Amino acid sequence: MRIYKILRASEWADLQAQGETPGAPIDVADGFVHFSTAGQAQETAAKHFAGETGLILAALEADSLGDALKWEVSRGGDKFPHLYGPLRLADVIWHSPLPFENGTHIFPKDM
Repeated sequence: MRIYKILRASEWADLQAQGETPGAPIDVADGFVHFSTAGQAQETAAKHFAGETGLILAALEADSLGDALKWEVSRGGDKFPHLYGPLRLADVIWHSPLPFENGTHIFPKDM
């Protein structure tokens, strides 16, 4: 199963430069890297990245993250993937810009 991380341009640049990151400030504060499933990603973007441009959507294979990935109840009682460890560039299987048009982030149709 693929899971997704939305990154600001500066966060993506840091990940590319360093090869890994503890995540965004909210990830560091919470002690894990927040991810979303394909079905959760649009709501995540609307709630946590409203109006932001220049975002990058990164896809990872959940099974490749091993025991560091936990599925925990969060928003609305849904289980969300949380990574208890650094996000590594080597684990990203693809990434894509996340355009913002007419007040909405436009996700790839093939997610």
